[in-house]
Amino acid sequence: MPILSRYRRIAHFALSSHSSWTNQKLPMKTTTQRHLLSNLWESYPDAIADHYTIPKNVPIGKYLAEMLAIGPFYYYVIHIGDNSIHHIHENFLNIHGGIQQPAFLQEVLGLVHPEDLHFVIEAEKATIEYMKKIGFDQQLQLKTAYCFRMKVADGSYRLFHHQAIHLSKDEKGRLDTALNIHTDISHITDVNNRIVLVSGLNGRTDYYQLDLSTGNMGTEIPKLSRREREILNLLAQGLSSRLIADRLFISPLTVRTHRRNLLKKTQTSNTGYLVKKSMEYGLI
Repeated sequence: MPILSRYRRIAHFALSSHSSWTNQKLPMKTTTQRHLLSNLWESYPDAIADHYTIPKNVPIGKYLAEMLAIGPFYYYVIHIGDNSIHHIHENFLNIHGGIQQPAFLQEVLGLVHPEDLHFVIEAEKATIEYMKKIGFDQQLQLKTAYCFRMKVADGSYRLFHHQAIHLSKDEKGRLDTALNIHTDISHITDVNNRIVLVSGLNGRTDYYQLDLSTGNMGTEIPKLSRREREILNLLAQGLSSRLIADRLFISPLTVRTHRRNLLKKTQTSNTGYLVKKSMEYGLI
């Protein structure tokens, strides 16, 4: 199956498969397990909840439209206070193997490649510091993304694209739930340039790249306009020029013009290679 056809199928599934679990009642978990990020999160007590609260009824489904799924993927919701996870997509077991869905975040983080653990901590710290800079009151209006390797069912490691959207806060205004999606992008690239992307949601226009690798020094990352970034993300989801035009209320000709500019800026010759290079540049 051509790559872009596969993108279209996955993107459609991501947008159409959430209605049955949005309003699920969650069980209370009485055990709290520490994990890779515990010490980091605990160092920001004003921003991150430190105890379990009954989660609000958040319409999780609408946020899936903000998540880029361009390969085999799964999602789950973290409850920060006790580090439990819920609403785990069935693909988790298909991708990572096993017979039982994980109950706590550490079970997911335990699949991260040992050489990438330090980067994951640094990436999380970088995103929290950026949010601190602009104000923790804006947490629910931001999405974060970066890549790392994870172990899959056959015992090998593949590169995954991690995205996180903050869903709700506790009575003190601290983050207490977040939606994560992990997408296997090894069919697109195996290059992790260790760039963290923080982008705005719900009308915010933030687009901030945090380069955590000295290996990228001397590499010029293309600068894209807001409209080019919108079109790039929709191209990555496999949408045609006409569908993108309908989504953004512009003409197909305008979409094709932006696509040509994107190809020129990334020095690529087709949409598949454009997506690959954009992933490696940390543009999406």
